[in-house]
Amino acid sequence: MRIMRTAMMKKMKKNSSSSSNEEDLYHVIHKVPHGDSPYVKAKHAQLIEKNPEAAIVLFWKAINAGDRVDSALKDMAVVMKQLDRSEEAIEAIKSFRSRCSKQAQESLDNVLIDLYKKCGRLDEQIELLKRKLRLIYQGEVFNGKPTKTARSHGKKFQVSVKQEISRLLKSNYLTAEVIYRKAQMIDPDANKACNLGLCLIKQGRFDDAGSVLGDVLQGKIPGSEDDKAKNKARELLMEVKAIQPPLELSDIVGLDDEFFNGLELLMNAYAPGRSKRLPIFEEISSFRDQLAC
Repeated sequence: MRIMRTAMMKKMKKNSSSSSNEEDLYHVIHKVPHGDSPYVKAKHAQLIEKNPEAAIVLFWKAINAGDRVDSALKDMAVVMKQLDRSEEAIEAIKSFRSRCSKQAQESLDNVLIDLYKKCGRLDEQIELLKRKLRLIYQGEVFNGKPTKTARSHGKKFQVSVKQEISRLLKSNYLTAEVIYRKAQMIDPDANKACNLGLCLIKQGRFDDAGSVLGDVLQGKIPGSEDDKAKNKARELLMEVKAIQPPLELSDIVGLDDEFFNGLELLMNAYAPGRSKRLPIFEEISSFRDQLAC
């Protein structure tokens, strides 16, 4: 009897261990956390049941219950964006981000930038991008370190100061491009066309820039007869033909010299052996003069 009881106990432990391993594997595969809290139920509705409306209701419950508020607010905003409820997501983040930790604020800013872009709220998108750049300049993002840990799709990776600044500046150029294209649709003129061409050049989209600037030289856009506009278009086309790598930023987005100099010093601090200006800031001042008023 004792032998049989021992064998049964071993079998029960084995079955329990096997069941636990299967449950762990389930959560790993579906990226669903353990437990039965409102946040866990929300993730189950989002990822397993594929029911975004139910997930949003449960994310709200998690936020109100103080259950993983950082993740609940961010995940809810992402689901809302997928359902074309971006304006509602923006208001939710603005209203409840004060309940989130300091560490979560940067991630919420990144979500807000995407939401502003989705809603066409370009001025607010640019202001937030500028604020994030200033936070890097002030040392509040990297805490004096050359890299920080970022997360995407559940995976962690290292991001350098230069990579983060480049990413934010590229977002500014994409936003500026949208602004100039919309302006051209409403009231086309050669000066705005040159500014659009400059945005495209700095994104490395030389063919698109050449097409826009070519229209100015061919007189296809109102104001093309102006000598100043023609000269600007010629100068930019020369740059396109030289196929130079894109520069990273001018004051298209309204940032001043002192701020740029501070960013350059910050980036150079992590590359002390380099004597030249980094490409990201090369010839910024000269290109500033090319922007139309």
